[in-house]
Amino acid sequence: METIELQQTLPEVFAGRDSIISDVWHRQVAFQRGKTYLVEAVSGTGKSSLCSFIYGYRKDYQGIICFDGENVKNFSVSRWVEIRKRSLSMLFQELRLFPELTAWENVQLKNSLTGYCKRKQIEDWFSRLGISDKWDQQIGKMSFGQQQRVAFVRALCQPFDFIFLDEPVSHLDDGNGKIMADILHEEAEKQGAGIIVTSIGKHIPLNYDRVLSL
Repeated sequence: METIELQQTLPEVFAGRDSIISDVWHRQVAFQRGKTYLVEAVSGTGKSSLCSFIYGYRKDYQGIICFDGENVKNFSVSRWVEIRKRSLSMLFQELRLFPELTAWENVQLKNSLTGYCKRKQIEDWFSRLGISDKWDQQIGKMSFGQQQRVAFVRALCQPFDFIFLDEPVSHLDDGNGKIMADILHEEAEKQGAGIIVTSIGKHIPLNYDRVLSL
């Protein structure tokens, strides 16, 4: 996948509003593979909706979203499965981890789908992010910041053309945010992938090619 394009896209819930001031909604916007984007937003502007629309979880929007010129609303379930396995990785704001499973079990569930990462690589990421001691701990017993780091590692356990991160450092200190940025840059560069980050304030420190206001 080389391009994600939004053509006059707008959440249906916003359809009755008189005016929408946005660099994304009701505009023509293209995200290119290999580029890094920051989507800045305030609460209630549809940030999480944007993530769900692009990932195919929701279709309650006007306009068109295209992957390489193809309207995603026409994709079959099997097509979405392959896209989410090979082309598009997503780190949701609410993380979507399984609280009854350990950190390693949550990551391994994802990695087992593609066999993309070796265990040694995952252990290295855990170490760099300061959560090596949480490897066998249940997610439900970890802080949100620790969970964010586990979910981030899980998002890297697949090949991707684009990786979408919804407020990835909201509960992290600057030190861990910088480490996450370094790892993200390394992996995206290795795959020639695009990075799209959303933020309502604090954002992961990357060299952004474009900053958009939602």
